[in-house]
Amino acid sequence: MEALRQVDGWPCEHVAVAVAGRVEARHGEIEHEFAWASVTKLATAVAVLVAAEEGIVDLDEPAGPPGSTLRHLLAHASGLPFHGEEPVARPGTRRVYSNTGIELAAALVGEHAEMRFADYFEAVWGFPLAGPAGYGAVGSLDRLLVVARELLAPERIARETLDEAVTVQFPGLGGVLPGFGRAEPNDWGLGLELRDRKHPHWTGTRNSERTFGHFGRRGTFLWVDPEAGVGSTEPAGSAGAGSAGAGAGTGLGVACLTDLEFGDWAKDAWPRLADAVLAEAS
Repeated sequence: MEALRQVDGWPCEHVAVAVAGRVEARHGEIEHEFAWASVTKLATAVAVLVAAEEGIVDLDEPAGPPGSTLRHLLAHASGLPFHGEEPVARPGTRRVYSNTGIELAAALVGEHAEMRFADYFEAVWGFPLAGPAGYGAVGSLDRLLVVARELLAPERIARETLDEAVTVQFPGLGGVLPGFGRAEPNDWGLGLELRDRKHPHWTGTRNSERTFGHFGRRGTFLWVDPEAGVGSTEPAGSAGAGSAGAGAGTGLGVACLTDLEFGDWAKDAWPRLADAVLAEAS
């Protein structure tokens, strides 16, 4: 796929990028080991959902500050700040992106499973968690593609569980999308950020509203668009786009790992890459 060659012009020392799903292609330093940063949250969320399916945890059990549940933690709706355990809002009233919330969700799984969450994570994925549950994964592009393919065609969790994970949790909550400013609403699923009608956004104008994923401050991202190639690929916000949890389809995922901190370069480069990939795959 020629679109992937765009990364050769990015100001990174090391970069690797791939498309998965209806189209398969890779480019760049495929074997290089990268820090995933917050893209780790996608893998952590799936591990927590496996625990929920196994009955180890319940998404609606109390977790975090008073009035919060595991569901609140995964959806960044617990009221916890980016770092720290002193709430800055009542649960369910604001979307406050919180590393602490994800760490508490992971810790709950470990407590109920009577094992370290890192060990549970490795049992789910077959590769280790090198650091914190919210941002500690390290690995090659092929390892991240394991996560991408799970989000395209789930095997570790049921399709119904993934459908719930990509459905807006606590609809209508506003908040700040890190790096891009305030979004009203700032929609999230269960550990997955939902594109919906957000603008500006780190995905492209050709991505459907059902696109979901995550990016990290180390210049990393993974998005999945279930509608890519299923009929026409319409610009986000156009007529005919579905809700986050509706329907099915193979779709496309794009995974990218770099060694350059997220910044203005990414706000321009990432959407251009997404649009080029979707145009070429259509």
